[in-house]
Amino acid sequence: MRDNTSPYWRQRRTVERLDGGPDADAAALLAPPRRAARPVRFYTVHLGFTAAGPAEAGELAVGYAEALSLLRPELALGAAALSPADAWHRAERLFCGAVGPDGERCADVAGHPGFHHAPGPGGLGWGDG
Repeated sequence: MRDNTSPYWRQRRTVERLDGGPDADAAALLAPPRRAARPVRFYTVHLGFTAAGPAEAGELAVGYAEALSLLRPELALGAAALSPADAWHRAERLFCGAVGPDGERCADVAGHPGFHHAPGPGGLGWGDG
C-alpha cells in the first residue's frame, strides 16, 4: 500500500470562491465539476409493429419515422432503418441520405427515382433525374 493514490478516489483540493469575496482563498461550498462531461452519444429505439410483408412494413416504418420527426425534431430521421424483429443484423435504411453539393442530405425514401431533395418545402434538388 505504498502508492495509495488512485485517480478515482476523492482527493482534497483547494477551490476558489465563485463570487470572489474577501476570503477567496477559503474553500468554497460550490466547485466546478471534477471530471469533464461525457460526450453526447447516439442511441437507437426499436419499435415493433406487424405488417403483411416487407413492402407494407417499409411504408409503415417511413410513416412512423416521419410522424415522430414532426413531434420530436431532434430525432435523426436519416438514421431510421427497418429490420425483421428477429434479425436486427439485416437492417435496411428507410431514407436515401445521399449528400448534396452544399452538405445537405436527401430526405426522400431510399431507392427513390429521380432527383435527390433536401428536407423541407422547396428544398434543393440535385443529381440525375
